Amino acid sequence: MAATFWIALLCIGIGGIALAVQAPINAALGHSVGDSLSAAMISFGIGFLLLLALVGVRGSLPSIGAIKAVPWWCWTGGIFGAFYVWAVLWSVPKLGVVTTFAALILGQLTTALILDSIGAFGLPVKEITMQRAGAVALISSGLILSRF
Repeated sequence: MAATFWIALLCIGIGGIALAVQAPINAALGHSVGDSLSAAMISFGIGFLLLLALVGVRGSLPSIGAIKAVPWWCWTGGIFGAFYVWAVLWSVPKLGVVTTFAALILGQLTTALILDSIGAFGLPVKEITMQRAGAVALISSGLILSRF
């Protein structure tokens, strides 16, 4: 396999670690400030400042023309990201990290299966196979096992 495959796999694995660590940290932030929406805003604000600094250092700010050419639906990613951060930091104290992430991954994989099957947002179509459906079923089992 190409080196880029392994680098991408490593990066997404580290991303998974970051999400798992971020969840209880953000939950503690929500507890500390007394409001989950405020905690999500603070978390996003800090992330925004970091990304702003990185873009500034790289000098990779897109042109106004490129920004104007973006399809309308591309702007919704931040909305989904904000909901995700809030939902996780609100859910972790109620469900625990494992159950929260089992439910999160089940939602992600179920949606991903559908998005792949229709080639949503310009993605290549990948059919729903028994193996892929089985993977989602196993995650469902993991969610159930995480609670009982």
